[in-house]
Parts: sequence; C-alpha cells; structure tokens
Amino acid sequence: MATLMDPDFRARLRALNEKYAAGVPSLMQAIADAQTRCNSEGPRQEQLTALHRGLHAVAGSAATFGFAALGQECRRIEQLVRALLNEPGNVMAQWPALDTQVSTLLRWAERDAAATHFNA
Repeated sequence: MATLMDPDFRARLRALNEKYAAGVPSLMQAIADAQTRCNSEGPRQEQLTALHRGLHAVAGSAATFGFAALGQECRRIEQLVRALLNEPGNVMAQWPALDTQVSTLLRWAERDAAATHFNA
C-alpha cells in the first residue's frame, strides 16, 4: 500500500538545508573564536572546551544538511581536542599541531564548506 507524501516535505527540507547553509559561517566563526582564545590565552581547559563545543556542534549536524565532509573533519578534530581535554599534561606539546589542523579546516570551509571531500 502506498503512503501519501506531504507535498510540502521537500520544500521544507530544502528550506532547512538553506537555513543550515546560511548558518555555517557563524558556526565556523565560533570555532575560529575558540581557536583564537586558545592562542591568546593559552590552550587551557575553558578555551579547549569552547573549541570542542564548536567542533561538536558542526560534527553532529553537518551531514544531516548535506555537509558530510565538513562534519567528518570537525568530528576528527573534535576527537583530538577531547583527547587533550582528557590528558591535560600533553596540551602544550600537542597544541601547535592541532592549531594548524583547525586553521586548515577553517580555510577549507571558507572556500567551500559544502564540498563532498575535505581537501586541505
């Protein structure tokens, strides 16, 4: 038996995708702001937690709205930040490499956050 499809479903889905796409710059700005705080104030727990939160927000929602590669890369970096939060003794040694990866993510996302592959 066939089920009826809501005739406005695709339009509403498209509107949600467009709304998410319009919000990507502010999501990435939150990540950039947290990174800046890590660099200016030191990668301490509060600053790293803000960075983790920003990455987690994108990692958890991006694929749903057609930004799978962005979500995957945010998830990968989010896991690195979580490891630093769990092992604070390694922060100063690990931060420079992580900082570079966050910068690479931000530059890539600025060029084309909807790209299907992460290409640094």
